[in-house]
Amino acid sequence: MNYIIGKLKDNRTRSTIFLLITAVLWSLGGLMIKSIHWNAVAIAGSRSFIASLLMLVILKKPSLKFDRYKLGSAVAYACTVISFVAANKFTAAATAILLHYTAPIYVALFSAWFLKERIARLDWIVIFLVIGGMILFFVGEMSAGSILGNILAILSGVGFAFIVLLLRKQKDENPLESVFWGNVLTAIIGLPFMFTSVPDTASCIGILFIGVFQLGLPYILYAYAIKHVSALEATLIPIIEPILNPLWVFLALGESPGPWAFLGGFIVLSSIIGRSVININKAKRIG
Repeated sequence: MNYIIGKLKDNRTRSTIFLLITAVLWSLGGLMIKSIHWNAVAIAGSRSFIASLLMLVILKKPSLKFDRYKLGSAVAYACTVISFVAANKFTAAATAILLHYTAPIYVALFSAWFLKERIARLDWIVIFLVIGGMILFFVGEMSAGSILGNILAILSGVGFAFIVLLLRKQKDENPLESVFWGNVLTAIIGLPFMFTSVPDTASCIGILFIGVFQLGLPYILYAYAIKHVSALEATLIPIIEPILNPLWVFLALGESPGPWAFLGGFIVLSSIIGRSVININKAKRIG
């Protein structure tokens, strides 16, 4: 795997593919989290523990030296994964995902100041098209839900934005180390909650699955990809995650999305693809 990653370091297109794979793997978590019968913080902590073991295989000897960006990334990561799991337990999954993916707005607001990455007019248009498309996509599924759940979902979106900004700030170092320590911190926070009850066998299998395939592996890919794409791209491309969730529901349960979902999904996908095509053509003209 290290050999493959080494070959991808200078390839922006393949880094984009990494983000697409990440989105696919992240999208597997929605139904899984709902089906695991355990405390939300315990779920977050246990899956992060499993993910950290996977990352340790890649890192071998993670550095114990911390600066403000590395420490900030770890704290933002723990905040994000815990609040997102808890939000899915306290409010509708559609609402939690929609509020979580307001992250591109926060990234766009802070990128120019924090990263010196300019946000073009086209980017703002795409951001609002994507948010609008997601609202259409979840028409009929969103609910007021629990106020606590909605607040946690918003917090997860803010946390995700800060993860992106802080990891992008470490693009010349090793962002995976920050993600690793974020998982370690999450596991430590979740440890006391793991003793409140014992999950059944099916839940244990679910936790193992999301720890490896829905958190560990995708964040390994994400940490490498973010070195070669802008912060905004690192939040916009994975936004196809919520569009994929109904696909898994359809394949597993045969539930077909409604017409508004198809329209919203089309707007989201065409906006992201259109932006990518325009930027690629622009880069070719400059080159």
